[in-house]
Amino acid sequence: MTQPQGALLVGSVNYDDAEKTMCTAAEVLGSRLKRIPDGEVGRRFHWIMFQPDVLGQAEGIERIGDEPVWLRDLDARPLRIADGVDASSLRLPPLGYADAAIESYEIFRRLRAEGVIADDVRFQVSLPTPVAVIGSFFFGDDRDAIEPVYTAALLRELEQIVVAIPAGDLAVQWDVASEIGIIERAGGYGSTMEAWWDGDPFDGLVSRLGALVDAVPEGIEVGVHLCYGDAGERHFIEPTDAATLVRFANAVISASARELTWLHLPVPIERDDDAFYAPLGSLAPVAELYLGLVHREDGVEGAQRRIAAASRVVPAFGVATECGIGRAPAGTTEGILETHAAVSSPLPAP
Repeated sequence: MTQPQGALLVGSVNYDDAEKTMCTAAEVLGSRLKRIPDGEVGRRFHWIMFQPDVLGQAEGIERIGDEPVWLRDLDARPLRIADGVDASSLRLPPLGYADAAIESYEIFRRLRAEGVIADDVRFQVSLPTPVAVIGSFFFGDDRDAIEPVYTAALLRELEQIVVAIPAGDLAVQWDVASEIGIIERAGGYGSTMEAWWDGDPFDGLVSRLGALVDAVPEGIEVGVHLCYGDAGERHFIEPTDAATLVRFANAVISASARELTWLHLPVPIERDDDAFYAPLGSLAPVAELYLGLVHREDGVEGAQRRIAAASRVVPAFGVATECGIGRAPAGTTEGILETHAAVSSPLPAP
């Protein structure tokens, strides 16, 4: 059985502040990590659910519904472009990703100077794709109209991050969940899992994600986290095998002008059978592959079963969870991190 080398923290971690996340990750997984996120703390705790609260501040964008849908202090109601408003005239406020990254990087830099974080570890910033935000919170013709506006705003956030954080310290991950739902036509999530552009939905998704990968400048690491959703620790659809993940990943790798630094693929908890992993034999070469086979429910024993099955197809990989662990039950975070450490080996010294 292959001994996985290294670990990836997908993004969110169930702590209240970035310093706690970084210190704990460094203590438990230090020699296994190439990069450390801030845990997506604060209003990012539930991935993109704070974006309606941000976008709803823009003149010309209205919230839908009479009653707010509150998540902590966030109004997560869907949005619409107001009648008579030309989307190209919209001026969106800062989306919040750059401000959070810059603030957390200062904590990261201080902890590294203090010796808590190793010198060769990078600061990881996870960003959603425009497809996720637009498909979740806008409807009908508004999706097509708002897409270039929101995409430009998100790329401005990326530019601010790139300017503020040295390239050698930075790693950017694109979180890709809604795209998988569109490909799988996950009807359980209703109309949010539908493409709104002309042509083949798959081709449109590939070109969009490829462009996002290429938007990260050379010298900065870039990764892709593919996901089947994590609402209530459940997928929007249970995959038959890894074929859709492999097909989409291969197409994006081919479409991107720059090399992908790492790729993360989720592994459902019940899948320790050869059939699920067989498509991984056709995966295009990637510098780092992480399989999300760590689950809190069955810990080390379950992860080792899935590692054994994956090892029969994939010669080398690191470990991760399926998705972020920001919504994991309180008190389980340390155990999840310890499982990563128990089933993987440290990275070779630089």
